Amino acid sequence: MAEKTWEVTKTFYCDRVGHVVSIENEIVIPADFVPDAPRIIARRCSRSSECNLYEKPACAWCGTNPDFKPT
Repeated sequence: MAEKTWEVTKTFYCDRVGHVVSIENEIVIPADFVPDAPRIIARRCSRSSECNLYEKPACAWCGTNPDFKPT
């Protein structure tokens, strides 16, 4: 059976939230008998819930502005 896990890929300081945030990837690891490589199926920011409380769109990692991807 395949496994799903969240892995931190990058951390940086976000000016909008005022904290260090981490970008996490949801990775699906296939079963042992399937020779496929692990796949990334989703990305998220660790502080996206705080960022979404502001009135203006922020970035692609919190899901409000797909055109802007900070560092």
